Formats: sequence, C-alpha cells, structure tokens
Amino acid sequence: MEQPVPAVDDGGANPTRCHWARLPLDQAYHDSEWGVPEHDDHRLFECLTLEGAQAGLSWSTILAKRERYREVFKGFDPLHVARFTEADVIRLMADSGIVRNRLKIASTLTNAHAVLRVCERWGSFARFVWRYAEPATAHSPRRNPDEVPAQTEQSVAFSRELKSLGFRFVGPTIVYAFMQATGLVNDHLTTCYRYPQLGGRCATC
Repeated sequence: MEQPVPAVDDGGANPTRCHWARLPLDQAYHDSEWGVPEHDDHRLFECLTLEGAQAGLSWSTILAKRERYREVFKGFDPLHVARFTEADVIRLMADSGIVRNRLKIASTLTNAHAVLRVCERWGSFARFVWRYAEPATAHSPRRNPDEVPAQTEQSVAFSRELKSLGFRFVGPTIVYAFMQATGLVNDHLTTCYRYPQLGGRCATC
C-alpha cells in the first residue's frame, strides 16, 4: 500500500544531516522517511524485509532496489506474500532487481506468515511492533556517530521475541536498524536538522 511521503522542512540550502546520508538517494530517504514513526503494517513489513536484505550490503544498494522489491512482493501485503511458493522463490532468484540471496528471499515468505500470526494475536503488526518503542528519555542524545550503538537491550529483547514467533533474519542489529528507521527510537544525531523535528531535544537547549 503506497503512502504519501510526509512533507518536511528541508533544513535550508545546506542542512546538517546524519553522517551516513551522503549520496542523493540516502539524503532523500534520511530527510523524509528515516526515523519518522511508521504505523502502517505493509510499510513495517517492508522495512523489516529490507533491513534483513541489507545485511552485508550498503543501504544505498537496497534503496536503489526498493521499488522493484515493492513490485515483486506485491506492496509487501503479507496476505499475498504468504501465498508464494517454492516456484516463486526460484523465480525471484533470477530477478536482478532484488538481492538474489535464497535465504533472504525465503525468509520474506516465512516472515509474511509470521506477520499474519502476529496480526491475529495483537490485531495489527504495528500494535505488536510499537510495544518496543523507546521513550524519548531512554538514552542520552547522541552528538557523534560513534555514540550510536549497533544494538540495545531493547533490540535484543525484540529480536528474541520475533525469533520465538518464527521470524527470520531478525538479529538484534537488524532489529535495531528497523527500530531506527521506523521511528521506534530517534537516532538522528543532535547536530542533524531532523533531530528536533522528530521530537528530540535541541543540542543547544
């Protein structure tokens, strides 16, 4: 399901961004999506899938392939993806528009079934996911890139529960990246113009 990208203040002619947003594609994603609270089940499933696909690769590579991912995985509607078969896995392995890793592709099918089970129990995937949102006071604001962790106690617990529910490619580092991307935690640096816009305290306040 396509959702409009929220309009945001562009930070002026030369905004200060987080250290990783260097390429134009990364910057556009950083400015309009990364860290914005996400509550749409299809988008959350998409983000979890893409974070898993990114393991061992650059995020720029995944962003460049994102539209094709949306096409082949039917807008990340778990009902559709859960109907995929081994024949679909073989077909997708031949598609150069996505990451052709059999385990990652197969995990998307497995995770679609897990998302549906979660929805049956919690009412929506978003309701389940947002139980792990970190409050604004959960950590000190981060000014430097080396202060941003690869995982947290929260992501370890989240990863453990996801695995217990049958999800794959959901290690603590992947899960923390998912949390950052979907706004469960605001990990924009305090020097970044998006930090206060997404609820963080100003570095000079």
